[in-house]
Amino acid sequence: MILSNLAIQAAIDEGDILIDPEPSPRRPAGPNDPCPYDTCSVNLRLDSQLSVPAKGKPMTFDLRSGGVSKFLSDIYVRHTIDEDGGYTLQPNRFILGQTLEQITLPIRPDRPCYAARIEGRSSFARIGLLVHFTAPTIHAGFRGNIALEMINLAGYPITLYPGMEVCQLIVEPLDSSPFLNPSEFQNQASPTGPR
Repeated sequence: MILSNLAIQAAIDEGDILIDPEPSPRRPAGPNDPCPYDTCSVNLRLDSQLSVPAKGKPMTFDLRSGGVSKFLSDIYVRHTIDEDGGYTLQPNRFILGQTLEQITLPIRPDRPCYAARIEGRSSFARIGLLVHFTAPTIHAGFRGNIALEMINLAGYPITLYPGMEVCQLIVEPLDSSPFLNPSEFQNQASPTGPR
């Protein structure tokens, strides 16, 4: 079952989902006014911090070795998106972004627990921008900014700006409370992980 926009807002009000800063407004003021809450999701914005592959660094990684966060921190450089000029993502280039919002899906005694999925938005997909792929699950108990694996599959450059509503959070209830088993990306505050 997927939560409706009203159920997401009720879960936020009860502290069962934390989104900081909270998306607003909660309802459109008029028929064509913007509102981040779609019928069964909430749009999240792109943060100004990107992680861009460093030029000239080898990118061979043995997936069996673990330590992805440290590897990514070693081969990516941080880049701040210019508010006016944006960041131009060239065709067939891959970068890591993150949501401006920090998400927390707490596990609390005698309270509902939620997991979520992060998905791209159809308007961006239709121009060739993949915003999040292959790993959309946000586990119950997670806290941090959501990393966005972004690639331009179009034949032309796409300009990204901080604060643009680039993805959507879809929330689902768990059938029972799980035990906590945090990943290496728990409390992440950068696109490459917790560092």
